[in-house]
Amino acid sequence: MTVSEKASYLKGLLDGMNYDKNSNEGKLFAAILDLLEDLALSVQDLEDETAMLNEYIEEIDEDLGEVEKDFYECEDDCDCECDDCDCDCDDCDCDCDCEDCVEELECPACGEMIYIDSEEIEHMEKVICPSCNAELDVVCNDCECDCDCGCDEEDDCE
Repeated sequence: MTVSEKASYLKGLLDGMNYDKNSNEGKLFAAILDLLEDLALSVQDLEDETAMLNEYIEEIDEDLGEVEKDFYECEDDCDCECDDCDCDCDDCDCDCDCEDCVEELECPACGEMIYIDSEEIEHMEKVICPSCNAELDVVCNDCECDCDCGCDEEDDCE
């Protein structure tokens, strides 16, 4: 039995008792029943709103699940240990070739590590540190030459 049904049942019981509505006790019982009916209606409204919000939350959760599936699709499917969604190692069927795709540079001014895509670093001469705004010279790590000048060939070295 719902709260509204219980309040209606009590009102029916009180009406069946043929009490005097003009007596002090009758007035008290009538006021109590009015309060119970108002409370029962408020509770019913809250239950209805809660049910509606629960349905809405479930819809949002399903939509969010779809977005997460689209956004993190490869990470969920990738079982390899390489922490790179776009890898092409033997453990998964992803896209890249599991080489280090990121170059690490340490800012001499603040010591902050700066990570740059290895494909982009080939075309860069200077990098700005995001922490302290210091300007760093980019040195090619793949030079055949052992000097630190950033040249591509030994002939260019001084």
